[in-house]
Amino acid sequence: MSPHATGRRRVHRSVAAGVPLAVLAALAVASPAAGAPPGEARVVRTATLGDIPLGAFSNALLPGSVGDDRGVDLGGIGSDIYPAGRRGEFWTVTDRGPNGQIKVEGAKRRTFPVPGFNPAIVKIRVSGDSVKVLDAIPITTSSGKPVTGLSNREGRDEAPYSYDAQTRLPYNPNGLDTEGIVRAGDGGFWLVDEYGPSLVHVSARGRVLTRYVPKGLNLAGTDYPVVEALPSVLLHRKINRGFEGLAQLPGGDLVLAVQSPLSLPDTESGEASRTTRLLRFSPKKEAVTAEYAYRFDPVDVVDPSEDDTSELKISSVVAVGGDRLLVEERTDKAARLQLVRLGRDANILGDGWDDDTTSPSLEQLDDPAASGVPVLTKRLVVDLGTVAGVPGKIEGVARVDHDTLALVNDNDFGMTDGAGAFDAQGRLVDSGVETTVTYVRLPHRI
Repeated sequence: MSPHATGRRRVHRSVAAGVPLAVLAALAVASPAAGAPPGEARVVRTATLGDIPLGAFSNALLPGSVGDDRGVDLGGIGSDIYPAGRRGEFWTVTDRGPNGQIKVEGAKRRTFPVPGFNPAIVKIRVSGDSVKVLDAIPITTSSGKPVTGLSNREGRDEAPYSYDAQTRLPYNPNGLDTEGIVRAGDGGFWLVDEYGPSLVHVSARGRVLTRYVPKGLNLAGTDYPVVEALPSVLLHRKINRGFEGLAQLPGGDLVLAVQSPLSLPDTESGEASRTTRLLRFSPKKEAVTAEYAYRFDPVDVVDPSEDDTSELKISSVVAVGGDRLLVEERTDKAARLQLVRLGRDANILGDGWDDDTTSPSLEQLDDPAASGVPVLTKRLVVDLGTVAGVPGKIEGVARVDHDTLALVNDNDFGMTDGAGAFDAQGRLVDSGVETTVTYVRLPHRI
């Protein structure tokens, strides 16, 4: 079968390395918080993904796609988590794959140590203290080729380099840095992507049906349909901070969260801002029908160890009934879940804030509400930074039942930044951070 063959492959098949991928070893397991005071959130289960060689995993889906995985194991599936229907089963999605940064002559270069890696939708089951892989679906182009996770376009995205930051790799307009995931009504999936930023509709077999991007992006050379249906102001997204959160409302509309404030009118304004945006998208109309201003808490409130406002991010949004959402605002070390309601009176679409000539911009307003901008009212549900047993860098949140959440972390495929990420033989020096699914029980219903 050719390297570009597609179609869903059951990853529990024996693979070249002889590892049955669904038989995962349980690794270090965090203990549930014992003796948590009544009325406080607590961890009630932690399950860990065992070691699965990334090359074996990738080549079982797309034969020949990865020649050398440099000792990297499957990870990065913590970009998001969505209930799969059966108890303990979830859909997850990888991001663009192993990547890091190395400084060369004072400038950071973005590395892609396994450039053949292809983003995948991964179905998992939490079983005891283990996370088991049940299925995986490679994301492919219209002709069945891998989309890859490589940067799309020179001048807009980071230049891709080899693992040691010495060799430039080619850009790929098909490349996706996938993040949020929900199941579509047609049996396929909706994903969001950091690069465009974009909303991506894929079939049940993983083929990209349509990629919705900002107006004016002019992304050429893709092997799938691209529709410019999103506000052009999103062209000002911060590099590596496009869409990260995705939720599906009861009626089928989607909510897309911009991870960080836009760089509008410039980088300095975006870095200092605490105002980001949520968009409501109608799949029926193929259009954005509402937009909302979301205001982060001060960074030292979200994370007492952090003083850099630019570290604030939204990584997950979860529909919890009606027009209500849980919004995760976080740094890499701490996270808080806020409850918001998407009321009609909070819609700012068409009010001029999508015009990048508006001055001051939404991002520049010190107090948007005082300036007459409706800001989403929020209520703190849980401060995960105070819950014993919750790991760092939580990027996915799912509702298990009326008072329990499932959290998944992004372990970055065990990678770290810097020249020490790989040894002299080019093999990964693993960070030791594992992918975990953590169940947190709240003291109240949501």
